[in-house]
Amino acid sequence: MKNLFPILILVLVVSCKKTVETNTPKVDSAKIIDSINVARTKINDSILASRSFKDLEGTHSLTHDMLKGTGKITFKKIGQDEYQISGKQADGKQYLTIDGTAKMTSSKNLKFEGNIKQSISDNDNGKVDVRSGKRNFSTADDGKTFKLHESINSSGFADKIIIKM
Repeated sequence: MKNLFPILILVLVVSCKKTVETNTPKVDSAKIIDSINVARTKINDSILASRSFKDLEGTHSLTHDMLKGTGKITFKKIGQDEYQISGKQADGKQYLTIDGTAKMTSSKNLKFEGNIKQSISDNDNGKVDVRSGKRNFSTADDGKTFKLHESINSSGFADKIIIKM
């Protein structure tokens, strides 16, 4: 028993020996998350860019079948496939104005929200007709022209309002 006691103490000393600590660098999880977010943002932006429709930004011609000549309408980009629209066509005292916002919802549909205001002498002797709210402009020629789809005015007649790109 006397021989076992020193062996037991020796085993305890050896087994309780302090090991060398390894210095592992601490990883900042916020940096890892930020780098992942940057990569995901790039991927998402490329997907969104591939899903966007034709860019309509710029000045285009505006026509009304009851007015002579052509007017101008300006599309200013405010978001992906979203535009601020402002335009006018005038023929003497007769006029057509369009103000609002529009969004391309498909390659053939431009969803407009705003005011379409017109005064045409053949319609209620030039009484001002204001159409407010949502309207659709659609195209049948791959976006070269957009025609107002809901075209009945306050006199009950159909107006042919066309935006030519």
